Amino acid sequence: MRYLIKSIATLLIILTAFSLKAGDDFCGIKNTAFVQGEIVTMKVYYTTLGMYIAAGEASFSVSLEKFNGRPSYHCVGIGKSYSFFDNFFKVRDRYETYIDTTTMLPLKFIRDVNEGGYKKYNNVTFNHSAGTAVSTNGVYKISNCIQDVVSAMYYARNINFDKYKVNDKIPFDMFLDDEINHLYLRYVGKENIKTRYGKFRSIKIKPLLVKGTMFEGGEKMNVWVSDDANHLVLRVESPISVGSVKVDMMGYKNLKYPLTSLIDVR
Repeated sequence: MRYLIKSIATLLIILTAFSLKAGDDFCGIKNTAFVQGEIVTMKVYYTTLGMYIAAGEASFSVSLEKFNGRPSYHCVGIGKSYSFFDNFFKVRDRYETYIDTTTMLPLKFIRDVNEGGYKKYNNVTFNHSAGTAVSTNGVYKISNCIQDVVSAMYYARNINFDKYKVNDKIPFDMFLDDEINHLYLRYVGKENIKTRYGKFRSIKIKPLLVKGTMFEGGEKMNVWVSDDANHLVLRVESPISVGSVKVDMMGYKNLKYPLTSLIDVR
């Protein structure tokens, strides 16, 4: 599940239609895509032999708070397996970020996971002016305008997708597990997509993934994002070591804009 949440965020990072480095147009974006009170829920399906099996769910919420006296979006991502899958691999994950409302850069990132008995906690405070991240495990140098795994999702929702050209390859940096991950995504184009929720007009992208215990490396994951001002993730689809995984958006509350990309509800 941690790879699902990490990938949901990773797949949404979009900087510009050109080959940028952190510190160029990566910085300075303003939030026009979401508001406090927004809640989005996603359902995780495991597929094998043509069958969908509901394995768990993830939710993302936004509130407006202050962090060290600075107005901040407090964004929380929670992932959990369903009771049936708890017997095989119980997952209870919580990811949090505090995002400066002015710069849209993360101020603090918290990762608290319990996955099949594996537990990990990491608390990271970012100092962008000093170029450092102070985590539970030490102090690390970071690149300009770096994002964490959750802040990246909300940052990217504010990008104008219409600037992109098909097959543009867009690099970005993300701080996770006390490391800077140099990743990119490839813009594929626009198409209609049928999900478990309904039929949408969408934007399709392929993120570069680092090989892990669940996902293969490379560009094998496909992601569809709503082609409207909200830029919500609608579906994530990827092969895994055995079978494949599909993650569908299944519910939302308090979006800033109507979900005009929705063509028909299932």
